[in-house]
Order: sequence, then structure tokens, then C-alpha cells
Amino acid sequence: MDENRAKSHVTLVGVLHICFGALALIGAMVVLFSLNFARSFVAPEDELARQILASLGVVIPLLIGIIGLIDIFAGASLFSYQKWSRILVIIISAINCLSFPIGTAKGVYSIWALMQPEVQDMFK
Repeated sequence: MDENRAKSHVTLVGVLHICFGALALIGAMVVLFSLNFARSFVAPEDELARQILASLGVVIPLLIGIIGLIDIFAGASLFSYQKWSRILVIIISAINCLSFPIGTAKGVYSIWALMQPEVQDMFK
């Protein structure tokens, strides 16, 4: 693999992580609005259900949003070619492999691309 091809793989990995991070943020907003909207359909006398939906309506979107922000940060950091950014994206990609099938494909490709010797040399 030549240097131009290695740079194009790094660029693609960065763009993939930024795009999927943005999608995660959009998903967090959808979950936030959906759970808060669903809470309005719970009977007023069922306070436990309202409290559970209120809690889930905060916790789940917050977790999804944090994951999305980390993905965006990691993807953007690849463009600085710092050694820590490559390691961060490899760790995030390994975690993404648990999200079958799209996350697995993105994770495997990201790990493969960032483990190439030419790419490793770019991050020294």
C-alpha cells in the first residue's frame, strides 16, 4: 500500500466515524423526544411509569449522545495524525464491532486500515 492510498484509508475511517457519530446524536434526539412523548400517554395516576419513562428519557439519550460525541471526536482527531488518535479509534472500533452488522463492518474496516504498516508510520 502506498502513502496516498494509506492517507485515503485514514480519511475514510475519520469520515465514517464522524458520520456515524452524527447519526448517533440524531438517534439520541429521537429517543429523547420519543420517550418524553410516550410519557404523555401514561395515565396520570401511574406515577411509577411516569418516573421510569422520565429517567429513561434522560439516561438513554445521554449515553447515546456521549458515544456519538466520542465517535465524532475520534474521527476528527485522525486528521491530526497524532499517535493517540489512532489508538483511540482502534479502541472505539473494537467496541463498535459489538454492534452487528453495520458497526462490525465499520469496526473491522477501521481496525484493518489503521493497523497497516504504512498507516502506522504516518502516526509516528
